[in-house]
Amino acid sequence: MKNNNDNSTTQSPTIDDQRFVSRLTRRTLALVLAGGQGSRLFELTQWRAKPSLYFGGKLRIIDFALSNCVNSGVRRIGVLTQYKAHSLIRHLVRGWSFMQSDYNEFVEVLPASQRVGGEWYRGTADAVYQNLDIIRTHDPELVLILAGDHVYRMDYGPLLAAHKEQQADMTVCCIEVPIEEAAGALGVMTVDETGRIIGFDEKPEKPTPIPGNPNLCLASMGNYVFNKDFLFEQIIKDADTPGSQHDFGKNLIPAIIDKYNIYAYPFRDPETGQQAYWRDVGTIDAYWEANMELISVTPQLNLYDEKWPIMTRQMQAPPAKFVFDDPGRRGMAISSMVSAGCLISGAHVDRSVIFNNCYLRSYSTVEESVVLPSVDIGRNCTIKRAIIDRAAKIPDGMEIGVDHDADRERGFRVTESGLTLVTPDMLGQRLHFTR
Repeated sequence: MKNNNDNSTTQSPTIDDQRFVSRLTRRTLALVLAGGQGSRLFELTQWRAKPSLYFGGKLRIIDFALSNCVNSGVRRIGVLTQYKAHSLIRHLVRGWSFMQSDYNEFVEVLPASQRVGGEWYRGTADAVYQNLDIIRTHDPELVLILAGDHVYRMDYGPLLAAHKEQQADMTVCCIEVPIEEAAGALGVMTVDETGRIIGFDEKPEKPTPIPGNPNLCLASMGNYVFNKDFLFEQIIKDADTPGSQHDFGKNLIPAIIDKYNIYAYPFRDPETGQQAYWRDVGTIDAYWEANMELISVTPQLNLYDEKWPIMTRQMQAPPAKFVFDDPGRRGMAISSMVSAGCLISGAHVDRSVIFNNCYLRSYSTVEESVVLPSVDIGRNCTIKRAIIDRAAKIPDGMEIGVDHDADRERGFRVTESGLTLVTPDMLGQRLHFTR
């Protein structure tokens, strides 16, 4: 196999390589950390956990980590949930129950249930600690711990192989990101010439730059590979450490990098060897931008690649429909994604992502916007650079994103970059159900 510290293009794996990776994936248990609130998304996560937030016209964010597992051959998966998890659990039950239990394949929900010490999950490491008995039951060789709130496509097989070849105790997936994006948001590491991690700071305000490039830093993707016995040893040690916040980035990783073989695995495109696509959609602006990237002619994230499908629960809905062809009342969409069940009735959609079962009525215009499922937009509305949350009903004649002062007066959230977020609650529509 290719050394992952080499910047050259990846060579085609041999049959022996493929068998080696296949054995590793079968012996791996994946744990997807999906209990986070996503507070920087504000009202978008008021009623749902960040991993269950809609993305890309028909998906949920967690579908990326789960699809990557299945496509990689890692088919024993536990999803650790906590914050407002009902919609997430419902999605997992309805959309991810196709695994073959007879072949020891599964997606299990592991909710915070006070299994140890009567506490809820107190941090990422504690979430794993409270499920050690379940991990022991599955008896994996390797444990793959994944963040459930990022958007990317990745084959975990080469990661697992690199971990074994380097005889690592733990491997941390990393990616090069601009320093301003990592500041206060991502864990940042320093590595030596072999790829061994020699420094790790969790969400520093002033990240350490990559040598020779002051504008970039090496950030953790929140994905880790552990040897099972090493994981048990370190998780238990952390649980017994007074004052620990029981977090991988804040506590566990900094405590072990000087004593053990902890390596970084750079996430690169397997064909070009260049930086791979990865997005932390943890802010309103980042979430909007990642959705907008999908409507370009050749997006970096190709959702149409049949070789690496992103799977989800398939809605039983009719095809999208566009009606009326009168001057000023023409149902049409340009440079946009429009999902099943939508009715574009004499409305104009431009550079937008419209999720399933939306109704856009006559003489309305939607530009550069993300419209989540089951939104009803009335007549003569103008919506620009906005995110409309699920099931909102936009009254006739309303303008959103045109006058930001007026948006703020209505109680809408306007970001510094000029995006407007509208939820049903902001419109006085008290739905009071988990979405």
